This record gives sequence, structure tokens and C-alpha cells, in this order.
Amino acid sequence: MRKASCDHSHHHHEINKGAWSKQEDQKLVDYIRKHGEGGWRDLPKAAGLLRCSKSCRLRWMNHLKQTAKRGNFGDDEEDLIIKLHALLGDRWSLIAGRLPGRTDEEVENYWNSHIRKKLVDMGIDPNNHRVSCTYPRPHNSAGVAQTSAGKSRVTSPEKQRIESDGEVSDAGSSNVR
Repeated sequence: MRKASCDHSHHHHEINKGAWSKQEDQKLVDYIRKHGEGGWRDLPKAAGLLRCSKSCRLRWMNHLKQTAKRGNFGDDEEDLIIKLHALLGDRWSLIAGRLPGRTDEEVENYWNSHIRKKLVDMGIDPNNHRVSCTYPRPHNSAGVAQTSAGKSRVTSPEKQRIESDGEVSDAGSSNVR
């Protein structure tokens, strides 16, 4: 069985943790320019870095690589993530492969922190991308949820407020439009 990439019990030197120095960044960049990407397991020692292989890989992929894309996701990227997630599920590296400059970790984090919540708020199950009964449906400005048939239905606690204002007849149909 292989040891975890950051198992340092066999190292004689202390492994650096935390912020990277400019010198460490330069060593990593120089090494990868000369030898290419990959071979992450042996890279730290070969490059003269007191870092674990995972730390070196993530530093390169997320910060130093010239093609790394930074900043907010565009609407086109978000739409593509949703479509690819519907096709591929949680296969983040395959999804990221279709988004130039984005890493699998960055795409997964964006999914979990933004897109998932957006879909839930729209009444779409983020796991199967279908309209869901268990997730809340979108509301119009009067606090009335739209059903899949396009008809309005009043939801609690908004329903209780409207009923107490006498805006809903005894039959339960809403006068709110």
C-alpha cells in the first residue's frame, strides 16, 4: 500500500506549511519549465523544496500556471458547469477540462458554494436537475410559488399572512396575481 502524499514520517527535514515564499515559487516554476508538469511525488525533493507533493501540485495548478484563470465565473461558464454536471455528475476533473484555465477544485467549490444553492432556490434538485417537490420553488413578487403547470399556489408563511389579510377565499383559491 502506498503512503499518502503528505506522509512525512520518512523525511529528515521539516516540511514547510503555510504561505509560500517568492523563492519557493521560483524554484517550482523553474523546475516545471525545465522538466514539465507531472511526477509530483518526486518533484519536491528534486526541485529542492521542503513541501509535500500535493502542496506543490496545488500551488502550480491554482496560482503559478500561466493558463490558470482567476476571478469570477462568467454566465457562460456557469451554464456549462450546470449542463456538464447533468451529464457527468460530480466528475469535477472532466468538467474542469471543458473550462480552460479552471481547476477541478475551483469548479467543485463554485458548484457547492453558488450553483447548488441557485438551483435549489429555483426549485430544481441539484442532484438530478429535475423540478423538485422537496426543494423550494421560485416565488413571484407577491410571495406566491409557481407550480410546474404555471399556476400560482400560496405557500406558508406567506399563505398565513395573506389568509389573515382576508385575501384568500374559503375555497383556498388565491386572489393574488
